[in-house]
Amino acid sequence: MTRPRKRGNGEGSIYPVEGAYRGYVWVTGTDGIRRRKYVKGRTYEETRDAWLALHTRARAGPVAAAVPTVAQHFAYWLAKVVEPNLAPKTYEKYEMFSRLYIVPGLGTKRLDRLQVRDIRAWLNRLRHACQCCAQGKDAVRPHGEQRCCAIGQCCGQHLSDRTIKDIRDTLRAALANAVAEELISRNAASVVRLPTSRRTKRTPWSVDEARAFLESARHDDDPLYAAYVLVLVLGLRRGEALGLTWNDIDMGKQELSITRQLQRSRGELLHRETKTPGSDAILPLPDICVAALHLRADRQAVERTKAADIWQDTGLVFTTTLGTPYEPRNFARHFALRCTKAGVRYIRVHDTRRTCASLLVALDVHPRVAMQILRHTQIAVTMQVYSEVPSKATQDALRRLGQSLDRPTATAAPVAAQRSLKAGRNSQPASDLVGDTGIEPVTSSV
Repeated sequence: MTRPRKRGNGEGSIYPVEGAYRGYVWVTGTDGIRRRKYVKGRTYEETRDAWLALHTRARAGPVAAAVPTVAQHFAYWLAKVVEPNLAPKTYEKYEMFSRLYIVPGLGTKRLDRLQVRDIRAWLNRLRHACQCCAQGKDAVRPHGEQRCCAIGQCCGQHLSDRTIKDIRDTLRAALANAVAEELISRNAASVVRLPTSRRTKRTPWSVDEARAFLESARHDDDPLYAAYVLVLVLGLRRGEALGLTWNDIDMGKQELSITRQLQRSRGELLHRETKTPGSDAILPLPDICVAALHLRADRQAVERTKAADIWQDTGLVFTTTLGTPYEPRNFARHFALRCTKAGVRYIRVHDTRRTCASLLVALDVHPRVAMQILRHTQIAVTMQVYSEVPSKATQDALRRLGQSLDRPTATAAPVAAQRSLKAGRNSQPASDLVGDTGIEPVTSSV
């Protein structure tokens, strides 16, 4: 019978302790320092299996000396990785999912002990739990105003499949960072499969509904009429429309530059770069957009005169009556109110982007121009949209909206617009920029 080989120098050892066994292996930590790392088990065999697994990890590469819990790693990941490097809205989303769902459910688990079955069981619990009960939403309401969970009438506020997927993706992103920093060897969340979520199918406005909406806003002299036109005709996002400055508009060339957006994040109103580099574009302005911007420039000139010394020059196209930025949530509220006044069904502001192509057809915009506005890479895709031709009555009505009532569409900016352009140039010095993140805080509207 051959005698077992003696353990070599640095291989570690297994030895009995009170009521159990303990072993150690010499490992190189992620900081490059060589140290002992211990394992413990109730039996010799259990300890030996853990000891062998640790040996395998030590041969494969650095081994973390102290593995944090899920809660500890998320605190580090959000503060040191996400916040400095990703967009504010992305940080806001990750932080919310972490605070409400991930840390309460998995926070005490050590990263290296987090198993696929742990994550799957946790997600199943999330899917079937009433979030009003779990988060105590009804319990914090004043006594007498509690209406569901706090008085035993569960409202059944369950998470959607899309939210469950977003929560899983947030955990997966955090664990991927832990793998990259060699805290753990594998990402348990990456193998968890979820049911395919079906997006709610939203039907965009027809051309007639969009025309009725714009006619209502123009008839009532809505201060946001020009914003509605840009959102519907050019497909601008809400933040892109509200982040426009007069410097971004060239009335002579009838062009508009999309480079920045206005958004609220973590209680601060930010004037920052657009969602993605592909969102930046120089778009041609159809006549209806030029006429609407003329009206907006005239209106803003009147508001500036009335406000006098309390006017704030932000250089933005869409402002309050005091010149302050227009709050994105207020824009959404006024959009919903305008839907009611116009007698059209309510859709989200973002859903208007899907109506943009149909309106360009109705406005007789050339396919090549529409291709640029819609940001298609192939003219064939644009021509598929142009196969649907609206009625002549609808085309005539939209064309009338593009005609100025008191003057023809100019090829150069009117006096009021020139004043707005000048104010815009002088209102945003480079010193207002914060660091090199491209994020510029602006004064919030009331």
